Amino acid sequence: MVLKNARILVVDDDADVLNALRLLLKPLVKEVVTEKNPNNINSQIERTNYDIVILDMNFSGLVNTGNEGIFWLNKIRSIRPETAVILMTAYADIDLAIKGLKEGASDFLMKPWKNEKIIETISTILGNKKSKTSQKQALTNSSVDIIGNSDAMNDVFVKLKKVAPTDANVLILGENGTGKDLVARAIHDNSNRKNQPFVKVDVGALTSSLFESELFGYKKGAFTDAREDRKGRFEAANGGTLFLDEIGNITLGQQVRLLTVLQNRQVTPLGSNEAVPIDIRLICATNVDPKTLADEKKFRKDLIYRINTVDIMMPPLRERSTDITELAHYFVSLYAEKYNKSAFKFDPAFISKLKKHEFPGNVRELQYVLERAVIMTDGNILKPEDLVFSSIERSATTKSINTTSLNLDDVEKNTILTVLEKHKGNVSKSAKELGITRAALYRRLDKYEL
Repeated sequence: MVLKNARILVVDDDADVLNALRLLLKPLVKEVVTEKNPNNINSQIERTNYDIVILDMNFSGLVNTGNEGIFWLNKIRSIRPETAVILMTAYADIDLAIKGLKEGASDFLMKPWKNEKIIETISTILGNKKSKTSQKQALTNSSVDIIGNSDAMNDVFVKLKKVAPTDANVLILGENGTGKDLVARAIHDNSNRKNQPFVKVDVGALTSSLFESELFGYKKGAFTDAREDRKGRFEAANGGTLFLDEIGNITLGQQVRLLTVLQNRQVTPLGSNEAVPIDIRLICATNVDPKTLADEKKFRKDLIYRINTVDIMMPPLRERSTDITELAHYFVSLYAEKYNKSAFKFDPAFISKLKKHEFPGNVRELQYVLERAVIMTDGNILKPEDLVFSSIERSATTKSINTTSLNLDDVEKNTILTVLEKHKGNVSKSAKELGITRAALYRRLDKYEL
């Protein structure tokens, strides 16, 4: 990232410092915003995706001198882990500055500073961010976007970088909606086979009668409707990548047939006695729990070993909540462009409500929720009331609650969920039936993180 495209937030309680940095940086960067009150940091970084925050370590009126800088550093990193933070400190605070680096700060500046040093530090950090982004883009940007800077997603990126250039078979595990198909595509796009076919098959949706004809092909006259020769998906993917989605749902008989093909590296179309050699890179995915895959009554171990040279576990969204803000900006920008709407800003409470939701439908649910918000809102600021969560997913959540519990909180939470389900998420109607005000219902929704 070059300096002129950067957005920078400066936080200091000294107005002279803010003015000096604003005058220095304004001609050089895309946007520089100054903030005197550190309590406004949350709303500032929720509203705008800053590349760098320059943060003072001491604020007037606070007792624990220096520690407040560490506190706000951790706050920024919890909300925006991808944002670089530069700490500003006096000579006496050098030990705290070093502690800040250990806590995740990108660098620190000494007061009084030299203008050349500030510009050099910012340029270096932006250069490092560009390098890191380019590395991630090299893995994901050819045809798909995989968003995330959480530790869980960084683990995925590390595995992707290592496995993509090889021909190793990959098994992608994870709940529905976590982005397994995006990972499969990213592996192909960054492999030596990227210029060859990428063929996806939802094998879980194939009936027993279609399984062999779809995968292995058939000859004319092989069965009643076989009016011409047809290549199967294995042959169609020859030289490239075959992605078998929902592999955990195929029968034991289908598993045997698939295993034979993978072992022999050849297919025999229905109605033919001639084997056809195949050269494919195999990627499989399933939402089935790994423990189920380990049950030999449901899945053959020899097939698991064949398809699972490397496994990649896609984390559910509830385990990568620090990515929600970045995902929200991505999807809102995407749908604003799709529906010809102007750019949106976020009310901090909007992001807060998103982060409190468990998203049983994972990233796919988040995507649909944000698309609806973009379509339905009238202004250009997205607010909490613009978020309506899926009654389908809420129903699934409701069923998972222990309805036999007599704990008062459980009973109240369960009752609220039931009424919301009945009224399809309409807060006004739900509050009326529950005999409370809308405000009271909103307080309870926040309390139970619904």
